[in-house]
Amino acid sequence: MFGEMRNALGITKATDILDHVYALPAGEQEEAQEKIRNIERTAMKSQQPQSGLVDLMDYLDSRSIQKGICTRNFNLPVDHLLTTFLPKHLFKPIITRDFRPPKPDPAGILHIAKSWGLEDGGESLIMVGDSVDDMTAGHRAGAATVLLVNEANAHLASHQHTDLCITRLDELIDILENGFEGQIGQDEEAPDTKAQAQKALEK
Repeated sequence: MFGEMRNALGITKATDILDHVYALPAGEQEEAQEKIRNIERTAMKSQQPQSGLVDLMDYLDSRSIQKGICTRNFNLPVDHLLTTFLPKHLFKPIITRDFRPPKPDPAGILHIAKSWGLEDGGESLIMVGDSVDDMTAGHRAGAATVLLVNEANAHLASHQHTDLCITRLDELIDILENGFEGQIGQDEEAPDTKAQAQKALEK
């Protein structure tokens, strides 16, 4: 959808979509937001769950592991995903585009950690996503980061903010049971992601 959004807004790939919208004069921001929302509404109609999503959520619930969402989408596609594919599962809090600053800033993830009463920022969390914004936001929050790899984002597998890669969400079940060793970035030490995976099971 990002290409469609940039075309609708008349910007290039070098410009962040939300940064562009928030930089517009106040009177033009709502029009730009509505252009983005229309694209999201259309995409929502063909929305399908990622492979292994339900199995992973069932596992997390069986271990009483809390789940939150941090997205740059607006609330309607998120609500559609949850009510259509995950009606039995609780996610709280849900951070959408209305929360500022958005990813790649870590503020949304740190807000989730605080709402759960965690005193170590994001260090007890695992951030799972499919974009560089997800990996960077998680890394900056101190969380372990897991990239859901696809053809479009395969180049992020070696990104310094990516700790681990999976191709299906239910691959996380074994990882959470046994822990994992995250890769070490070129310029800085990665967090102890194996310990983080174990800590997540304790929360």
